[in-house]
Amino acid sequence: MKWKQGLFLSCLTTFVLLIVLEGGDTMVVDSNKKSAAAGELNKESMKNRVFMQESDASNFFKKRGKRSTKTRDELNAETRQMLAADEQRREYHEEQRNEFENFVEEEHDEQDERSREQIEQWRQYHYDGLYPSYLYNRHTV
Repeated sequence: MKWKQGLFLSCLTTFVLLIVLEGGDTMVVDSNKKSAAAGELNKESMKNRVFMQESDASNFFKKRGKRSTKTRDELNAETRQMLAADEQRREYHEEQRNEFENFVEEEHDEQDERSREQIEQWRQYHYDGLYPSYLYNRHTV
C-alpha cells in the first residue's frame, strides 16, 4: 500500500512541476510578443548582414573568374610557394643523404677495424719466431 502512496506523490509532484514550468515558458513567449519592435530591429540587422552594399557587390563580380588569366601578384605568390616547397624538399633529401653517408662511413670503419683485428690475430697465431714481427718488418719509403 505504501508503494501506491509513493507513486501517487511522485506523479503529483511531477504534475505540479510541469504546470509551473509551462507557465514560465508562456511568460517568456508573452514578453517576446510585447517586444515586436525589437524583433523588427533584429530583422533589419539580419538584412544588413545578408545583403551587401552596391559598390561591394560590383567589386565582387569584377574579380577574376576561374578561366581568366592570373594577375602578376598571384603568379608571383604561386612561384614563391613552389620555390619554398622545392627548397624544403631539397634540404630534406640532403639531410637524409648526409645521414646515410655517415651511417655507411661508420659501418665501413667498423668493418675495417674488425678486419684489422682478425689479420693481427692470424699473424700472431702463425708467427714462428724466425722472422721479426710484422710491425718491425715494414719497408719504409
